[in-house]
Amino acid sequence: MRLLRILEPMFELKTEARDVKVNPKILREKGKLPAVFYGRKEKSTPVSLNPIDFKKVWKEAGESSIVTLKTDKGELGAIIHEVQFDPVKDEPVHVDFYIVEQDKLIEVEVPLEFIGVSPAVNDLGGVLVKVLHELEIEALPKDLPHSLTADISALAELNSHITAGDISLPSGVRLKTKESDIVALISEARKEEEIEKPPEALDMSAIEVEKRGKEEIEGAEAESAVPATEEKEKKEEKKEK
Repeated sequence: MRLLRILEPMFELKTEARDVKVNPKILREKGKLPAVFYGRKEKSTPVSLNPIDFKKVWKEAGESSIVTLKTDKGELGAIIHEVQFDPVKDEPVHVDFYIVEQDKLIEVEVPLEFIGVSPAVNDLGGVLVKVLHELEIEALPKDLPHSLTADISALAELNSHITAGDISLPSGVRLKTKESDIVALISEARKEEEIEKPPEALDMSAIEVEKRGKEEIEGAEAESAVPATEEKEKKEEKKEK
């Protein structure tokens, strides 16, 4: 199963220098998204972004594609390293970018895209189970793929599967996930007779009989305990006299 690499899209974001003395809340109220970029050779630099532009790029680029940041220092290649969210609105409130070095390998998790139609599902009634949705890879920034593709049309038999080692990688990309890890498999559909039957209705009359018998035994034990208690009290009265 060999898959062709598609030309990767280009992602760009314009940044503005940010004064750290200004409260980020005020910045967000003005329609700007606080951010920071840094790297092994790049000191931490606070900036701000257009939140609409960022969400669009983030949706398409994810956290594995290179994003070109247009800064006062020029254009810098970066990956989206961390996104913080408002716990109530679930909107981005701060972004961290990591500046990559073009000659240094980096490790990222790349999303998997499932394509094709499985004959085992269409013809044999099997059930497709997606086990992994991302693969960890290592590559130079210029070789990082936006996503990897898993073609499920190779799954033609029940209990067949695709492993991480079956996924075709672009030139210059090395798999970090174990090759034997299963990416997707075909499970046999359960037959009706194999589905667990619901528990039978409880016999309420039997429960009532059991409950009644228990109450009678407890009552008898209580009655037998009364004379013994009275006898003890009489002995104590005699001692006092």
